[in-house]
Amino acid sequence: MGYSKRQFVTAAFEEIGLASYVFDLSPEQLESALRRLDAMLAEWNAKGIRLGYPLPGSPESSNLDAESAVPDSANEAIITGLAVRIAPSLGKQLMQETKVTAKQGYNTLLARACQPIEMQLPGTLPAGAGNKPSRFSDPFLYPPSDSIDAGSDGPIEFT
Repeated sequence: MGYSKRQFVTAAFEEIGLASYVFDLSPEQLESALRRLDAMLAEWNAKGIRLGYPLPGSPESSNLDAESAVPDSANEAIITGLAVRIAPSLGKQLMQETKVTAKQGYNTLLARACQPIEMQLPGTLPAGAGNKPSRFSDPFLYPPSDSIDAGSDGPIEFT
C-alpha cells in the first residue's frame, strides 16, 4: 500500500517548513498542491517515467485521498519535486539540500526509465565462417527488419 495523494502533498508542505501540526493548511492550498502534483507526474509520464500514478482526466476529478500506487523508491523524488514546485507560490525559500535531493531523485527515476535502443546488425556485415549454411548462401547477414512503432514509447512487442 503506497502513499495517498494527501500524504504526498502534506509531506511536501512539511519539506517547505509548513508542517501540518504547526499550520493548518486550507483546502484551497491542498487542492492547489494536488493540481501541481498531478501536473508534475503527468509531465514525468510524458517523459517516459511510468510510476503507476493515477492521472485524472481533469483537475476537478482528482481525489486527494486516492491511493497513488507508486513504488516506494519514488516517494522521496515526488515529495521533494513537489516541494520545489509549490514553494515559490507560497513565498518560501527552499534549503539547498532539498533542491539537490529533488534533482538526484528525478535523475534516478530517469535512469530507471530509460531503455537502450535495440539495434540490428546491418545487412552489409559479413556473416563469418560459423554462420554459412552452404556455399550458395549469401555471405552477409540478413538485412534488418523494420519494427512497427507504437508511438513515442517504442516498437510493439508480441509475446
